[in-house]
Amino acid sequence: MQIVILCGGFATRLGNIAKNTPKSMIEIEGKPFLEYQIEQLKKQSIIDIILCVGHLYKKIQQYFDDGKKFGVNITYSYDGSKPLGPIGALKKAEPLLEDIFFIMYGDSFLSLDFKKAYQHFLQQKKHALMTIYENHDKYDKSNVVSKDGKIIKYNGKKTEDMIYVDYGASIFRKKILELVPQNTYYTTKDLFIKLVEKNELSAFEVKKRFYHIGTYEGLEEFRKNAKKLLQNQS
Repeated sequence: MQIVILCGGFATRLGNIAKNTPKSMIEIEGKPFLEYQIEQLKKQSIIDIILCVGHLYKKIQQYFDDGKKFGVNITYSYDGSKPLGPIGALKKAEPLLEDIFFIMYGDSFLSLDFKKAYQHFLQQKKHALMTIYENHDKYDKSNVVSKDGKIIKYNGKKTEDMIYVDYGASIFRKKILELVPQNTYYTTKDLFIKLVEKNELSAFEVKKRFYHIGTYEGLEEFRKNAKKLLQNQS
């Protein structure tokens, strides 16, 4: 299995904490957040990793290099001179991608069984899968309606039936990148809305909550729980 970690954002919600450091390189208990993600993936035998990078990318590359000392294989894809957004960055990485691949956000810590999600994706025979969590606006703003194993509504105007949230990992067939223009800023929202319209987005529900470090509050919550989370997943 191949995974793309999207870690090229500017982390504006973190203010000075990420002013001179990429969000994924924020240190927690002596190592950067991205290292926690990579360790977690390695435990599930996912070692082929593409990092989509942009803002202050050299700090990421200098630390992780090709990933060999962490027991994984890391390849880099660079936004270039202008921000491309998460899916614009994914489009730029297209030559590096296998036919089927995972993506996850560079600020998310997930309790996901990747192999189960992958098998579910193959059974559904759709072009894409979104992992979801029954959130009720608890850990982030809920933005998904799921029915009969499919995503039938995503983001847009908030409605009462939006009890699920994008959990932070998805699976794509490379074919979906035909929907994305070259060298253009493009978000996950843009892509998911198109996939819903085409009835090509299946759902995989995860029961354990996610953590993220995209806000100061989320970062502090992960700091407090990091040791316990790692023990539970060892």
